Amino acid sequence: MSQLTDRAPDVRQIEFENAFYADEGSWIESLLVTSGPSFDPAAVTDDLSRVELFHHERVTVGPADRPTHRMTVVAHEPYPFLLGEILRGNAIPNRLGLQTGRFDSVVTVKQWDAFRALADRIQNRFGRFELLSVNQVETTGEALGSGQLGRVLRNELSPDQLTVLRTAHRMGYFEVPRAASADDIAAELDIAQSTLSERLRLAEHQLFDLVFSGSDGGAATDDTEE
Repeated sequence: MSQLTDRAPDVRQIEFENAFYADEGSWIESLLVTSGPSFDPAAVTDDLSRVELFHHERVTVGPADRPTHRMTVVAHEPYPFLLGEILRGNAIPNRLGLQTGRFDSVVTVKQWDAFRALADRIQNRFGRFELLSVNQVETTGEALGSGQLGRVLRNELSPDQLTVLRTAHRMGYFEVPRAASADDIAAELDIAQSTLSERLRLAEHQLFDLVFSGSDGGAATDDTEE
């Protein structure tokens, strides 16, 4: 995020529209980047070693004099990463944005103690945490992405692929560090490790096809989510 802020002209705000963890420290992120003058997202990200741009389009958000680009990127985020810490704290990220060098976030937790633990974790990891407000709510609110990709996946992936991904996610296979191995997941599903590997590869391949289909660095319609 800091590299993008430094390279794009007069960045006013970067909003995480959707994000989900891919693997090995890489995140697929859909970002709304609002700047002063407009800029070329491909040129800005061209030589960034930790970022690969797959999709960008100009969108209308807020005042017309503040151009906004939607950028879908694969970013290898440094550890620790704020979004990852929020998810590890069993909190629901409702909003996450970077503005004037500071991340502002809205999260939902079930209990006050869970929030205190999350606040302490963020303070320890990043050295600064400021609580702006607390509200008790009846519903959790919408998470990043609002379930758009999840609905697509449930319609497009096979039952076996969904089962493998769901089980791998539940057992912590995609966490950093991994909480479960491929052998653990295969044993849980009572299938051979080779069968698991094949289904997992096919599911991941299908997932990336869904996310990046038709993406050529120009205008496209794909969004991503956690």
